[in-house]
Amino acid sequence: MPYYRAVGEIPRKRHIQFRRPDGGLYAEELMGEEGFSSDSSLLYHRYPPTAVVGIEAVAAPAEGLTTNLPLAPRHFRTQDLKPGGDLVTGRQPLCGNEDVRMSYVSADQASGLYRNSTGDECVYLQSGSGRFESSYGVLEAAEGDYVVVPAGTIHRWVPSGQVRALVIEGRGHIRPPRRYLSACGQFLEQAPYSERDLRVPAAPLLVEEGETPVLVRTRGGLTRMTFAHHPFDVVGWDGCLYPYAFNIHDFEPIVKRTHAPPPVHQTFEGQGFVICSFCPRPLDFHDQAVPIPYNHHNVDSDEFMFYAGGDYTARQGSGIDVGSISLHPAGFTHGPQPGSVEAVLAGGATTTSELAVMIDTFRPLSLGPAALACEDPGYPWTWAVGNGST
Repeated sequence: MPYYRAVGEIPRKRHIQFRRPDGGLYAEELMGEEGFSSDSSLLYHRYPPTAVVGIEAVAAPAEGLTTNLPLAPRHFRTQDLKPGGDLVTGRQPLCGNEDVRMSYVSADQASGLYRNSTGDECVYLQSGSGRFESSYGVLEAAEGDYVVVPAGTIHRWVPSGQVRALVIEGRGHIRPPRRYLSACGQFLEQAPYSERDLRVPAAPLLVEEGETPVLVRTRGGLTRMTFAHHPFDVVGWDGCLYPYAFNIHDFEPIVKRTHAPPPVHQTFEGQGFVICSFCPRPLDFHDQAVPIPYNHHNVDSDEFMFYAGGDYTARQGSGIDVGSISLHPAGFTHGPQPGSVEAVLAGGATTTSELAVMIDTFRPLSLGPAALACEDPGYPWTWAVGNGST
């Protein structure tokens, strides 16, 4: 993260004696990225975070990714997927590659403690609310929130009722785009959001329990580690590495007189992918503007679009609705549905209500079993309607 935070009790200087009320030393834990050459935070535990009393391998479910062959645009209806489970083990794989994996989950249960050590996660809450609890403290999360979880963070999700979410798991770190930041890490005035829009844990979360299991994911698979003491025993921390929440409605859209390309919607960047937010905004205001996307072909990336809310004028007639996901791969030109350009021009609309999360990947995406289970097989032919095709 680009700015420093201090939460709870910490000593005046780092790595000096910091004693508990009973006279013993608090145990330090330095969480650092890129070999401690990038962002880090220093956490102070009541008990040693190294005290493990049990380790066992856990069988990981097969991802079952299938190559997108024959190459085709795809439409997945997440609203048709079976609900249930928790926000960690209930994830249903949609698409993935060597850099990122996208899953959908409709959770109604609290998760166990979990640590993803393969990379950062970004969880977008389509609907519902709940608590994100971690060694850093608590974040209250609700509809429209992105929750960014740094790699290695021990955490759990406690939903209030049912939570529907898109989960983006990176193989590296997920950060604000560098072009939005100054050389020293401050958000620039021209950035579409700022530090004030980010919500971070405000106080430690102290849990007094004994032996506690934590499910740990690495690139080698899953392991269950049992710690001698509950990991939520941090009395204070400081640094620039921590989980945070950002609501999509706090993204300030950048508009032009004519239609702007997807990079103006970029919200985060990861290793081999970007995340964009398409939000309600004024439509293009040139007197001859065509205020919906032109046909386009991103030759270097696959486009994965999650339609989270609002109205999708450009896609009317395609079957796309709230909860839909479209996958437009490199090698395929896509754009508005036939007739939608004329309809928008005739209607005279000046604003759009669309709300969507897009992930552009720079390696091809393969298809997960959940995507294949909820695919609309007629989607590739929807552009041919009204053009003399049958």
